[in-house]
Amino acid sequence: MTKEEQLLQNRLIELSEWAYSRNIAVYSDFLGLNEQNILHSTPKGLFASSYTLIGGYDNPERQMARFSPDALYYEEISPPLQVLAITPVNKRFAEDLSHRDYLGSLMNLGVVREKFGDIVITETVTYIFVTREIAAFICEKLSKVRHTSVKCQVLDTADIHYEPRTQEISGSVKSVRLDAVLATAFPLSRSKLTPLIEGGLVYVNGKLITSNGYSLKDGDIISVRGHGRLKYLGSQGTSKKGKQIIQVLKYI
Repeated sequence: MTKEEQLLQNRLIELSEWAYSRNIAVYSDFLGLNEQNILHSTPKGLFASSYTLIGGYDNPERQMARFSPDALYYEEISPPLQVLAITPVNKRFAEDLSHRDYLGSLMNLGVVREKFGDIVITETVTYIFVTREIAAFICEKLSKVRHTSVKCQVLDTADIHYEPRTQEISGSVKSVRLDAVLATAFPLSRSKLTPLIEGGLVYVNGKLITSNGYSLKDGDIISVRGHGRLKYLGSQGTSKKGKQIIQVLKYI
């Protein structure tokens, strides 16, 4: 573990202790996949209180850790999470903006990465999930993304109704191994998937997995750096040749 990773682990343990000692729910900043892996890999006995993850919608990639005491009654506060709804001022002259364009505009404002979560681009609006403390600042300062003039509105997560676009894919595999399921979802051979897995680019439910033969469970969320995400839905039976027929939900 690097010095930076150790500092993050210590910080997460400290947040869990605050939740326990103060009898309140305590939240971290947004955690990427590497940070979530540190969280999940930390022995549970080091945390004084339990945790869950939130990111503003179903199955986000970047998430906050919410530490809460195990007592039946404790002080609950609203999650420090809001959503920015970004739309072009004039749709006629709007560019086709990418995730990188929005990311660059936020960085140019001096906003550090841990203060905002997923950037979700739809046909009509872009949602950016942010910590409550910087929501108003970004909306005040963000007037352009690349060359497109934009307007911004601060919303609570309950005010949006976003469902990711998905594609359901079926396939047959000898066993529910990680590499076999990934080969069903992505147009890559097993030989090309192996370096991705062994190279530390594949996460299951936020935990780094480096074994090709890792056995998946129904509902597991798999993230492959540079290729996308999918949800393993489970086995639907066996084929005449004795293979398992599986279904996955690919986020597109």
